[in-house]
Amino acid sequence: MPMWAYKGIGANGKATAGVRDAESPKLLRQLLKKEGVIVTDCEVSTRGAKGAVAAAGKGGSGALSKEVDLGAIFGGVKKTDVANFTRQLATLLKSGIALAEALGALFDQTDNIRLKVPLGEVRTMVNEGSSLGDALGKHPKIFDELYVSMVKAGEVAGNLDEVLNRLADFLESSQKLKSKVQSAMIYPVIMVVVGVVIMGILMVAVVPEITKMFKSQGKTLPLNTRFLIWVADVIRGYLFFIVVFWVGAILGFRAWIKSPTGRPTWHRFVLRLPMVGDLARKVNVARFARTLGTMLQAGVPMLRALDTAKEIMGNVIMRKAIEDAKKAVTEGESLAVTLKRSGQFPAMMTHMIAVGERAGALEQMLERVAETYETEVDMRLGRVTAMLEPLMLVGMGGTVAFIVFSILQPIMAMGQFK
Repeated sequence: MPMWAYKGIGANGKATAGVRDAESPKLLRQLLKKEGVIVTDCEVSTRGAKGAVAAAGKGGSGALSKEVDLGAIFGGVKKTDVANFTRQLATLLKSGIALAEALGALFDQTDNIRLKVPLGEVRTMVNEGSSLGDALGKHPKIFDELYVSMVKAGEVAGNLDEVLNRLADFLESSQKLKSKVQSAMIYPVIMVVVGVVIMGILMVAVVPEITKMFKSQGKTLPLNTRFLIWVADVIRGYLFFIVVFWVGAILGFRAWIKSPTGRPTWHRFVLRLPMVGDLARKVNVARFARTLGTMLQAGVPMLRALDTAKEIMGNVIMRKAIEDAKKAVTEGESLAVTLKRSGQFPAMMTHMIAVGERAGALEQMLERVAETYETEVDMRLGRVTAMLEPLMLVGMGGTVAFIVFSILQPIMAMGQFK
């Protein structure tokens, strides 16, 4: 069934646009008329999401941009949207609804244009005889290798609804862990930015004006006041060069940590940092265990699951350890032994994996490992955030107190002298 990008007038009298599937333009107009939309223009879309958006929006006043969720277009498809789609599809399949019909129902209720058009193409391919896994694999930016591999395994095993439920659980857990890490970083970043702005304003606009009278007196000032005046003069006189230097340093550092030599060096350094290194290690362990356990439970072969789980890890040093473990497993060695030999994984994790291998319950044990370290990461993030807040407040308060004292000290001395 072809996809149509259309423009029209809605029931509220405002311009609207979107993408819909129909056998012909006539049927498209009839379907939309029932929804209170009068079609003014339509065009068949055979170029995917970007083509559909361009076809619906070209010419005229660009009505598509008035109706379509622009955040969805420019921001892409969020993991939460994919998780919701997965959960809903699993529910429909478990209720006995055919796959093509379930995809059609989800297509009709989806508002995100970046997800709607690919779903339409997936449904078309399934109607034409393709497997769901192959159809989803045509959209790797939305459905990654892990997602497609698990769906294919579920289709082969005949338990697609169960696999989709596990996949939805995995996506939600991963997003929850990611959100916790990001939330823990928001407060320190805001505090640093606000602190830098306040100090910059004080040094550039306030301190020089106040210290002018000290310079005009021609008297010897306290050491701390002279230091404050010197810092303010440097910042005020070389502000442009200071900004350029820091911007260049940040961009250069980012380029270095992305380079083939800089990235492993930086990741190794991060793992050795007190507190931060342990937290980063446990975040990667939790993500790896959750991914590997979910894929194995879905019936994905061990080597393929290790390949995919390796890519989930953000630290290249730990990723290299997984690559070495995969080679050792190919030669018949135990996964727990190879991970322990790398020295990059906690002893408790390797011990739990060894127990799981001996008991023939590796998948369940990996789930427990993931839950254990996700809980520990949550507790550690709370403690780190609780420590950072007072430390940053003390740092900012101490800096402001130094500035105030350095200004008041000579003023008080002049009052005593009189």
